Amino acid sequence: MTESSPISLPKPFLGVTQSALGRLWVERCSASQSAIALAIAQTHGVPDILARVLAGRGVGIHETEGFLNPRLRDLLPDPCVLTDMEAAASRLADSVMRSEKVAIFGDYDVDGACSSALLAEYLRACGISFAIHIPDRITEGYGPNVDAIRALKEQGADILVTVDCGTASIEPLAEAKRLGLDPLVLDHHQAPEQLPEALAIVNPNRQDDLSGLGHLCAAGVVFLFLVALNRVLRLRGYFQGRPEPDLMGSLDLVALATVADVVPLIGLNRAFVRQGLAIMRARRRVGLAALLDTAGLAGAPEAWHLGYLVGPRINAGGRIGDAALGARLLLTEDPVQSGQIAGELDRLNRERQAIEVVAVQEAEAQAMLALEKSPDQPVLVTASAEWHPGVVGLISARTKERFRRPAFAFTLNPDGTATGSGRSVPGVDLGAAVRAAVAAGIAIKGGGHTMAAGVTIQATDMDRFLAFVTDKLNEPVSITRLNDQFAIDATLTAAGAQPTLVTALDRAGPFGSGQPEPVFVFPQHRVVEAREVGSGGHMRVKLRGGDGSFVGGIAFRAAGQPLGNVLSGAIGSPLHVAGTLSIDRWGGQEKAELRIMDAARPE
Repeated sequence: MTESSPISLPKPFLGVTQSALGRLWVERCSASQSAIALAIAQTHGVPDILARVLAGRGVGIHETEGFLNPRLRDLLPDPCVLTDMEAAASRLADSVMRSEKVAIFGDYDVDGACSSALLAEYLRACGISFAIHIPDRITEGYGPNVDAIRALKEQGADILVTVDCGTASIEPLAEAKRLGLDPLVLDHHQAPEQLPEALAIVNPNRQDDLSGLGHLCAAGVVFLFLVALNRVLRLRGYFQGRPEPDLMGSLDLVALATVADVVPLIGLNRAFVRQGLAIMRARRRVGLAALLDTAGLAGAPEAWHLGYLVGPRINAGGRIGDAALGARLLLTEDPVQSGQIAGELDRLNRERQAIEVVAVQEAEAQAMLALEKSPDQPVLVTASAEWHPGVVGLISARTKERFRRPAFAFTLNPDGTATGSGRSVPGVDLGAAVRAAVAAGIAIKGGGHTMAAGVTIQATDMDRFLAFVTDKLNEPVSITRLNDQFAIDATLTAAGAQPTLVTALDRAGPFGSGQPEPVFVFPQHRVVEAREVGSGGHMRVKLRGGDGSFVGGIAFRAAGQPLGNVLSGAIGSPLHVAGTLSIDRWGGQEKAELRIMDAARPE
C-alpha cells in the first residue's frame, strides 16, 4: 500500500492565507513565467511590469508582438470553417438578390440587440427590407415562438434568421419551415444533440462543429456570417455599380456584444474588441454616442465601460421595459430619436437598480439561511414571487459574487412555474447541468453557457431541482473552492500608481473574461479613509504609502460586507490592499484610481 502524496499548496503571497474574502493570495507568475517575463522585457523593450502581466497570461516571447498589436486580418478565419456557413450565406444571398423581406428574430439582451442590429444594418445598406422581432421576456420568454413567427409571416417576411437564439427551438422552427420561411440560425449557445429542422444552423457550439470558435458571442458569429455573405454577393456581381456595406464600421457592435456577453477575451475576440473600441471612439453611431453621453462618459470608452455602463442600460429595456429599445437605438440614424431612446433606457436602468437592491437583499438572506443549515452546500437556489423576471440573472450574479459558488434565482409565476437564471464560477459548467436537468425531466426547458444558464421548472419541483444540481455540481464546486486563490501580478506603492503605468498596461488589454485585469497589492499602506458613498453600498477609500504618497480607491458593493468591514475597521492602521488600476479623469486632471478587490491584515 502506497501513501498518497500530500497536496502541494502554492506559497502565499505576502503570507496571506486568509484574506478579507477568505482567499489564499498567490503570485500569478510561476518561476518559469518570471523568466519569460524577463526575456520579454529584454527582447521587446517593454516595461518589466508589463512583461510580467503578459507572461502571467501565457504570452510567450515570440507571441508578444502579435499579442500587443492584434490585427483582425491575421486572426479572422475563413467563415466557412463553421458548420453550415456556406448554406446559410448562399440562402441569404438568394434573398438579397431577389429583394426578399428578411425577418430577424433576436434575443432580448445586449448580444441579441447587437446581433440583430448588425444583420439589419447590412441589409439596409443593401436596400433590403427587414423586420426585427425581439421577444418580451415576460409574455414570450427566450427564443423563437410560434405566434411571433406567424406574425412575421403575416407582415410579408420571406425568410427567417434567428440571432443569439434558435439552436434548441424545435417546434417554432418547424412552424417557420411549414410557413415557407426557410429558417436560418446564427447562434452560440450550447447545443442539444437533437437540432431543429432548419436550412442552416451556424453555431460554433453545436456538437458537430470543429471550427474551434466556441468562444465567440452571437454577434461574432453574425459578423463572420456577414463576411461570408458579402463574399458570395461579390462573386455573384451584386455590388457592380453599388458600394459594399462597411463591415469594419460595424465592429463597434461586435465589441459591445463581446464584452457584455462576458465571453473570453482571447484570440479573435480580443481583436474584435480592440478594433471595435477604436471605431466607437469616433462616435459615428449616433445611438451609441447618445448612450455614452447619457451614462456621463465624456472620454474615450474602454472595455470595462461597455460592461458596466453601456451594457446594463441596453439590457434594461429587455429586463423591465420594451425589449426592442436596444436594437432600435443601435440602428437609428436620427440624433433626436437616439437621445429619446437613450434617456428612456437610462430611466429603466435606474428603475432596474432600485428593484435589484431589494431583491438581492432578500436572496442573500435566503442564501445565508441555507448555508447555516448546510455550510458546504455547493449550489445556492433562491426564489420569490415578488422578484421581477428581468432581474433574476442579476440576483444570481450578486449571490454568486457574495458566496463564491454557483447560484440560481427564480421568480415564481402565477401559472405554477418558476423561471430562473443561474451564474457560475470558473471550472463549473452550469449550462451542462441545466441541460441534464431538462433531459432528466426535472426542468421544463433550459440551456445556456458554461458560466450562465436559464431554466424553467415547476415551482413544486424546486427541491428536486436543487438536489439534482447539487449532485451534478458537488465535485467541480468542491475542487474550485479548494483552489479558491486570488492571483496577484505585482506589488505597487501609492507613488507608483500613475496614469502612465495604466496606459502602459493597456497595451496588454482589453481585459475581461479569460483575460483578467492586472491585480496589484499595495502592501502595508495605511487606511486614511473608508466611507460609504452613493446608494449602491460602494466605499470610497484613501491609502497612504510609507513615503507619504496617497492613492484613492473604491470598493464596489462592499459596505456591510466582509471586505468593507475589514477596510473600515483598519482606519489608521496598515493593510495589504489588492485591486486593479484605472485612470480617473475629472476636472481636466488625470490620476490613477484603485478598484479594490480584496484586503488582508499584515501578519
